[in-house]
Amino acid sequence: MAETPSYPWETTYPSHVKWNNEIPSYPIYEMLSKTAKSYGDDPAFDFLGHKHTWVEINDEVLRFAKGLQNQGVEKGMKVGIFLPNCPYFLIAYYALMYVGATVVNYNPLYAEKELANMIEDSDTDVMITADLKMLFGKMEKMLHDTRLNHIIVCSFTDILPFPKNLLFKYLKGKELSEIKVTKRISKYSDMLANDGKPTPVKINPLEDVALYQYTGGTTGLPKGAMLTHANIVANAEQAALWLGCEEGKDKMLGVLPFFHVFAMTAVMNLAVKQAMEIIALPRFELDQTLALIEKKKPTISPAVPAIINGINNHKKIGKFDLSSIKYCVSGGAPLAVEVKKKFESKTGCVAVEGYGLTESSPVLCCNPTVGDNKAGSIGLPFPQTVVEIIDPETGEHVPTGERGELCARGPQVMKGYWNRDEDTANTIKNGRLHTGDIAIMDDDGYFFIVDRIKDMIITNGYNVYPRNVEEAIYGHPSVEECIVAGLPDRQRGEIVKAWIKCKEDRILTAEDLKVFLKDKISSMEIPKRIEFRDEALPKTMIGKLSRKDIVEEELGKKG
Repeated sequence: MAETPSYPWETTYPSHVKWNNEIPSYPIYEMLSKTAKSYGDDPAFDFLGHKHTWVEINDEVLRFAKGLQNQGVEKGMKVGIFLPNCPYFLIAYYALMYVGATVVNYNPLYAEKELANMIEDSDTDVMITADLKMLFGKMEKMLHDTRLNHIIVCSFTDILPFPKNLLFKYLKGKELSEIKVTKRISKYSDMLANDGKPTPVKINPLEDVALYQYTGGTTGLPKGAMLTHANIVANAEQAALWLGCEEGKDKMLGVLPFFHVFAMTAVMNLAVKQAMEIIALPRFELDQTLALIEKKKPTISPAVPAIINGINNHKKIGKFDLSSIKYCVSGGAPLAVEVKKKFESKTGCVAVEGYGLTESSPVLCCNPTVGDNKAGSIGLPFPQTVVEIIDPETGEHVPTGERGELCARGPQVMKGYWNRDEDTANTIKNGRLHTGDIAIMDDDGYFFIVDRIKDMIITNGYNVYPRNVEEAIYGHPSVEECIVAGLPDRQRGEIVKAWIKCKEDRILTAEDLKVFLKDKISSMEIPKRIEFRDEALPKTMIGKLSRKDIVEEELGKKG
């Protein structure tokens, strides 16, 4: 007699994976050592034409790990990575895992004040960076102004292929810092001069913290989510099961920043786990990315909606061959239905929307690449992940199809926040991660995000969800980007405002838009104020539209 499924999504799971698949637990560095052993001579990393094999990457990881130990880096030390996408990032990350240090990811675009706050909050003592002035210049200052004790500097031109390495020095030499080795500044290349045999460090995957991944700080100061080796390995294992790709057969597009938790898992660690060649750019640039896809033929393309939308609306999109892409995994922000459909029609790929948080390493749910890929849905829970819709007031489960807070349990959920016991207690209750997102679950176990609890607009006592309004606006053929948010209003409490950027050579008026929306959303949801902009709307460091920044800008005008 067949066992009755415990959860509704078990009956709608894709055929190649089961929800109760075992998710193994082991130290992060074992993903790389296994891949190097099985696929050693296969291409691992293509950086602007400079290629490494898995054996070459692994050998350099081991030598750098030994170099770190020779410098006094030991288990539990907090070491920052302050680098753009490049082989150094992957090598530093895995070397630090070997020695048992705790990685702290730093955004290369952070201002000095943000860097100083994060260094002090995380107890970062060592920083790995590059000799680019925009990076080293900031870190050299941190060496004097914060607790930071040591900087390890990588040569940017050393990872460029010939003749780009020479041309960079000749044409952009002013962008490089001259590095003088001192007691507190080391060169990465010097640290590789050893036998590549680091002293083994015992790792408890379930308890030992591999990473402090700082949240975006949408409310108050950013918090460091403590992710264990088991958390990070679990999410890579879950993602590999979900995609169902054969090891050593795919190419991964690496234009999302590795320092962000989405790219860390969905690009870097997934590629290492599945022996996918990473084809990377230091940062995303639309024309360069399109040319890279045509030339290098990546098959897997994690992206954020802003990148997908940018490709959709590129004036010369028809001139690029994007047919190599099999799957595009969208995360970081809601993917509008119209944007998804347009991208699939232009590329021929399957675009699946996923969902997660920094606190869950990050992926909790994703639409399947085969089977029912429901537009507007964040999909089904990952293997061994339990997602529940809870009434925020009572803490009880809500009936299927009704709104409540999305909460989750699973092997990828963080240990807690670093030095934030109260925040941890408010976020993880009764073993559940409370996401702060309002969602519903349908009869098939698919989940749909309605909106953030904190983003919900209350106007004349009526609840308006910005995502619902944005979806309706994106249905207009002239709209390229839009953000909807609530603004304070004396009479109504809040009013709905929309900021819109139209597609090139398209004209749209506020009245025309309101007429278009009339039969799509209620009168309470139709924006009372509509602002059209010629320039792109503000975005976060990973490229998703930033409601927070545009509201702060608006309130600042009045302040």
